[in-house]
Amino acid sequence: MARKPRLEAEGGLYHIINRGNFRADIFRSDGARLAFLKCLGEACVKNGWRVHAWCIRRNQYHLALETPRKNLAAGMQWLQTTFSMRFNRLRRKHGHVFQGRYKSLHVESGAGLGALSHYIHLNPVRAKACRMEELGHWRWSSFFWLVNRKLRPEWYDPAGALRAGGQLADTAAGVRRYTAYLAWLAEDEAEQQKLRFDAMSKGWAIGTIGFKQTLLQEYRERLDRPARDGDLEEAREAEWSGCLTGLLKAVGRTEANLVEGKSADWKLAIAAELKRRSTVTNRWLAETMQMGNLHEVSRKVAAWQRKPDQRMQSLLVKTPRTDSVGFLPGRGKKTSRIRSP
Repeated sequence: MARKPRLEAEGGLYHIINRGNFRADIFRSDGARLAFLKCLGEACVKNGWRVHAWCIRRNQYHLALETPRKNLAAGMQWLQTTFSMRFNRLRRKHGHVFQGRYKSLHVESGAGLGALSHYIHLNPVRAKACRMEELGHWRWSSFFWLVNRKLRPEWYDPAGALRAGGQLADTAAGVRRYTAYLAWLAEDEAEQQKLRFDAMSKGWAIGTIGFKQTLLQEYRERLDRPARDGDLEEAREAEWSGCLTGLLKAVGRTEANLVEGKSADWKLAIAAELKRRSTVTNRWLAETMQMGNLHEVSRKVAAWQRKPDQRMQSLLVKTPRTDSVGFLPGRGKKTSRIRSP
């Protein structure tokens, strides 16, 4: 079956993630990392991309990427294919280098992009690849370029990170203040939770509820014509997210509460209701609602369904069966009235 094209936008912002095939350490050597950066630079020049943050670890990479033109899929195909060919040729190997299709999350400009940039810059510190005091000398993230201004290529833009770090200027003083901010953030787990670090590589979008609602509205038309544009998979995830927002509100919770216990009763109730209303997958529930692995979700939700909390179930069943932008799940049709389950 042919893979479905991705939803793209002019001026789109994305968190791009991929890993080595079978989680292999494809970036073990400095040569491999430099080769990837060279390919990334060529891709940015070819496609007019801007990179706001990046990080290369032994078996994965992260990019905060902006596409002024609608060319994410074509550019990423060139980037990964070209690097894979060069990687295999130098090592006289064959086969897949990356684990498969890269993951791309839509990112809201402003605070969303800033939080993602902080997350990517601190990724090696949080993973214990280097200490915070070494980060400015650790060559494999964009923070090294942020500190060493003369090394920056034209396609790297740190402005979003600096603004989110306290409306800082791209000056020596601004960089020092941003470094101090990151050092504080690295030690403050409560602030990391507030910025949703735990969700930066999960789901389908990074940003406010309003931002996600706007994306959902854009997806609505695509749900009406899946055969023509093939974006059904990502549009369904957008639909599930819209439904989740309404159900969280019904039980007096928000997205910020999703960091709470994996087996919280309200989480199980919402997961069961989502499964009743839609074709939501256990994998999506596990990642988005932070409920453990997909097998745990299946087992725990089934147990809850056999003996549900009647009060909680009543609250959720009465929640209107529409998503937050006014169309019925699975249909993509605008409605003039709210329908009950």
